[in-house]
Amino acid sequence: MRTLTAGELKRRGMAAIEEKLRHGPVHLIKRNKPAAVVVSQAEYDRLLRKQSTRGRVGMTALEWLLKHSTPGKKKKTQIDRELRRDREDWR
Repeated sequence: MRTLTAGELKRRGMAAIEEKLRHGPVHLIKRNKPAAVVVSQAEYDRLLRKQSTRGRVGMTALEWLLKHSTPGKKKKTQIDRELRRDREDWR
């Protein structure tokens, strides 16, 4: 993993980032903890293209279900009746 500390970044600036970017993403470290990841413009563009073909990143299961659901054919009273029957069978 290519890392760059905040101190080194302050001292060397963009030269430090550019040097490490030649070999892939650069992980920035601040106070001994990961703070950010820097990627090249080409890699960033690739990630955006990939994201747009797969849908929104971070979609919740509920959002996915709502997006892909079809309206049901049963009425609420019928669903309630079936649920009561199922619950009785569990006892």
